[in-house]
Amino acid sequence: MSNRPIRVGEQIREVLTDLVAREVHDPGIGFITLTRVDLTADLQLARVYYTTMGDEKARRESSRALERARPFLRRHLGRRLRLRHVPDLQFFFDDSIERHDRIERILQQLQAERDASTGGETAAVTHDDSRHDRDDER
Repeated sequence: MSNRPIRVGEQIREVLTDLVAREVHDPGIGFITLTRVDLTADLQLARVYYTTMGDEKARRESSRALERARPFLRRHLGRRLRLRHVPDLQFFFDDSIERHDRIERILQQLQAERDASTGGETAAVTHDDSRHDRDDER
């Protein structure tokens, strides 16, 4: 497996990020962040993952705006990157950040419940390996 799809995918993400920020003037896009681009091995299809601020309605509007901008983005992508064939673009909402935040909140809630059940006393164990290494050298 070649690293080329990964490298080209990162270049596509950088160019698309710049295009969306500077060239696309569709107010429906809102505030989006392109998180990653997965490119097929034959470089024919680029799956572009993004996140956006706002609720479900804002997410839907951003999705529609990206679809409207897709031909423009693909055309300008071809001008900036010298590829024999410009890949087709597909946009997908990336919910991994939301999942990570949800897991983090659950862990914090569990820790708060554990603290409450022990009366707020938690035993903190600290371990300084560098100090032990210095003692061993003597």
